[in-house]
Amino acid sequence: MSAPVAPRAPALEQQVEIETPEQVVFAYTVAGIGSRAAAALLDYLLMAVILIGVSVIANIAESLLGVNLTGKGAGAGLGSWATALLLLFAFALQWGYYVVFEAIWDGQTPGKRQLGIRVVQDGGYSVGFGASAVRNLARVLDMQPGFVYAVGILSAAINRSGKRLGDMLAGTIVVQEKMMVIAPVAVPSRAGGEAAPAAVVTAALSDAEYEVLERYLARRAALDPERRRALAERLVEQLAPHLQGEEGSPFARLMRLFERERDARARGVASRGATGAAREQHAIVARGAGRWSAFASRLADAQRRGLRAMREDEVSEFVAAYREVATDLARLRTASAGRDSDALFYVSRLVGAGHNLIYRQRTLSTLNAWRYLTVTVPREVRRSWRPILLAAVLLFGPMTATAVLVVRRPSLAEELLPPSMIDRVEEGVAREKKGQHDYVKVKDLERPIMAGRIIANNVQVTFAAFASGLTAGVLTVLILITNGVSIGAVFGLYASRGIFRQIELFVLPHSVLELSAICIASGGGLLIAAGILLPGARTRREALVVNGRRAIRLLTATTLMLVVAGSLEGLLSPRTDVPEWTKFAAASVTAVLMLFYFTRGGAGEEDAVLEENAYSDARALISR
Repeated sequence: MSAPVAPRAPALEQQVEIETPEQVVFAYTVAGIGSRAAAALLDYLLMAVILIGVSVIANIAESLLGVNLTGKGAGAGLGSWATALLLLFAFALQWGYYVVFEAIWDGQTPGKRQLGIRVVQDGGYSVGFGASAVRNLARVLDMQPGFVYAVGILSAAINRSGKRLGDMLAGTIVVQEKMMVIAPVAVPSRAGGEAAPAAVVTAALSDAEYEVLERYLARRAALDPERRRALAERLVEQLAPHLQGEEGSPFARLMRLFERERDARARGVASRGATGAAREQHAIVARGAGRWSAFASRLADAQRRGLRAMREDEVSEFVAAYREVATDLARLRTASAGRDSDALFYVSRLVGAGHNLIYRQRTLSTLNAWRYLTVTVPREVRRSWRPILLAAVLLFGPMTATAVLVVRRPSLAEELLPPSMIDRVEEGVAREKKGQHDYVKVKDLERPIMAGRIIANNVQVTFAAFASGLTAGVLTVLILITNGVSIGAVFGLYASRGIFRQIELFVLPHSVLELSAICIASGGGLLIAAGILLPGARTRREALVVNGRRAIRLLTATTLMLVVAGSLEGLLSPRTDVPEWTKFAAASVTAVLMLFYFTRGGAGEEDAVLEENAYSDARALISR
């Protein structure tokens, strides 16, 4: 007698079918919102523990080294740098946790691993750094409003594949991946050890009748006595032709019938009424259960160790076993004739997990990372000059127009700027009369902390400009225009009060990188919008995935730029004790280095090849 097969996925669960390179179709069960939320909660708790742990270590270091993280007393200078690093670490943890774990753990974070769910690409392939970065940086839009994730939850609820906006952009899905256990069945043999032919007898019950009986017995204990008795009597009445000669209570009679039917199916006997390929279904299960169980053990070992840690012969045996099980799945799907079954669900899970492991992307090497930063990223900036130029027009156009208007009518600034900025200008006028030309007073000890906060804030703004492309570019355009108006109003107000030199010397060192980064990141958002509005010969899904991959390269460039720009803005821009030429030199050097970086990567002939490769990859991923 065989052990019962683990129950299949409930009919209400969403499933996505994937065709493997072996032309075998298997199904993933889409992870529900509940399991994803529970995994996210576990991840947030872990991030909190990590952050608390780092803070405790910092406090211990403060005691041992005499460093004061409050910025007072002895060791305050080193303490301010430590505080700045803590700020940056918290920011990196918030945005990098998911990207790093999903990339190195093949689509899983610790929370996802505990809940048995995984991120995979649409074609069933493993997720890499690029796709993980796209889906998780788009989280800035999914988490709105605030941090309640209403946008992401609504998107996942109405999408047939359970995708939030980040998944749509990255071409990924979150799937369930808990392995089940099935025991091999005993198949009667003839004398001499030869297996008896399967499907030589027809079982008494049809598959539908057997399924009803199986469900009743599985749920019987949860029913109240009266309901349980009524259902048993109704089943006895319906199955009366197959219960002739049986004695005892209704439950005892039904249980004996179920055991006979289960044993018959375990021997490969066909169901009553089955015809054609459907007659082979139970025979396939009977012959394949042992092989599936053995592969499940191999699979668990391979998932634990990783294919790279296995010997060559072990990998060959694993791949061969995977192909055998994949063949079984193809035969079982044909025999099932479109009907779900426990065995079909189980074997599909085995093939899905094996496929995900075998076709896992290569680990990102140091050499590949260096090439990505020094060749791919600058090449993408050049190739995307049109959306970047459009972003620049949307930023600098309103900035220039607003500055001119405010210079001509200073009272307009009160309608465009917050009261705190108006007060700062008045304070600047008072300082100018005293011969003080600083834009803002920042103590030496506060500068590293200011730099850390500026870096985190500016990078997050570019994340928002990037992700806002999913609104068909509406929010990206709005971010550019509002920032342009705000900056222009400040410049115009300072100019109208005759103290423009103050803000000029402040923004000069970091403005080249910071404003360029805003335009480049927003260009990425406009690329995403183009995938939605102007897909061309591609489908919108294909264009969105391709442009999302291109946009994340632009965001990589802006992140590097804003780290430098934020450091300059916090450490150099506020200083009035350095010669003015130092700030002009900083602006000139950053401009030259930026131009040098963006000309890296060789001629543009490979650009079209890269884009076509990305297009082909996207088609392969989402054409299933």
